[in-house]
Amino acid sequence: MRVKDSTRALLGIVLAALLLIAAALWLGRDNDGSGRTVVRLRIWDQSFVPAYRASLDEFERANPDIEVRITLVPWDSYPQKLRLDVAGGTADDLFWTGLYEDYADSGRLVDIGAALGADAARVWDPAAVSQFTRNGKLWAVPQFADGGTAVFYNRDLLHAAGVDPAEIAGARWNPDDATDTFRPLLRRLHAVSQWPYNAAKDYQSIELPYLGSAGGQLQQGEQFAFASPQGQTAFGYLVRLIADGLSPSAADTDNSGDFAKNAFLQGKMALFQSGSFNLATIARSAGFHWGLALIPQGPVGRLSTDNSVGVAANAASKHPAAVRRVLAWLGSPAGDRYLGVDGATIPAVISERQVYQDYWARHGVDVSAFFDVLRDGQIAAGGGPGFPAALKAMDPILAEMFSGRIPVAAGLERAQAAANDAVAQQ
Repeated sequence: MRVKDSTRALLGIVLAALLLIAAALWLGRDNDGSGRTVVRLRIWDQSFVPAYRASLDEFERANPDIEVRITLVPWDSYPQKLRLDVAGGTADDLFWTGLYEDYADSGRLVDIGAALGADAARVWDPAAVSQFTRNGKLWAVPQFADGGTAVFYNRDLLHAAGVDPAEIAGARWNPDDATDTFRPLLRRLHAVSQWPYNAAKDYQSIELPYLGSAGGQLQQGEQFAFASPQGQTAFGYLVRLIADGLSPSAADTDNSGDFAKNAFLQGKMALFQSGSFNLATIARSAGFHWGLALIPQGPVGRLSTDNSVGVAANAASKHPAAVRRVLAWLGSPAGDRYLGVDGATIPAVISERQVYQDYWARHGVDVSAFFDVLRDGQIAAGGGPGFPAALKAMDPILAEMFSGRIPVAAGLERAQAAANDAVAQQ
């Protein structure tokens, strides 16, 4: 029997519709065909995949009814893609976050205290718990912390310049030349290195430690407040270091976030101020003897920030019970210790930080500078609704200031106003 063209067309439309429905059901399904519930975890750093996979494999052996899949979204597109996916209802069940406030305020996140119980937070770094607490509720399970900022030094260059590593930690920076001992130290190092130091528009490793060590703060409440006399002291000192050739030009460091790190690894920079997130790369790639020292003291002491990354839970997840079980594992000592076993990062579970220190001790690296710097206090890294937009608004103005095209006082005022305007528009 011959099928009419119109009938064939109708059957084709019906078949296509059935295939689309089947595909939608498959993509939206909550298991992998074996009866297991699939939970998806989104992160932005490929280097963490092995540690997470090892941790989650152990979880799955104890919980055979759940499979956890890791989604990797590179950092360059991570914030924007997460924002779009959360708004569109297609975000993963769990995802890394540092700036979570907009999601929490719009009801997109699971209340961790309600999900895991109030006692769960007792094992985590108090600074990390504070970072992810808003309006009395915890909105992410802390996973790892950067620790404080330290100074990586090229021991060979220091020896050539006749500088003892202890002089770095004992140095004091101050706009008053009669008090300042850090600039004279850099001048001695300039005789043996192209750039002695990495003063730059580096938010976490440079700007915040200098601002805090000058007695300033980034925000008062959720209003930006860095254009203060203390802010002028901190940023004025940094800009002068660049102008005097003691650090790379702003054009070099603004065009590449890795410029200073690469210069250090190439033996062109004696001192590289940064965080634990660069430790593994330097240990693997440095072709010279190196070490770690405390950052120089400022007018009010030595202050750093201690930024953390946490895992937030999507309130729209289709399987909240499974998500709670995965969260509980990731926040447990047994689950979190995997992140520190190979020295990748500092676990947020306080009891597991020793595995990180032990790893680096076996490799001859004393990491105490990342922890000791926090004893003098910390400067808050900032947050609140619209915080990412504020950072984006102030960034080009600060770039002009670091390049010397805008005076420090005027640049800070303009950057602060732009940041606060961006927050007000959210």
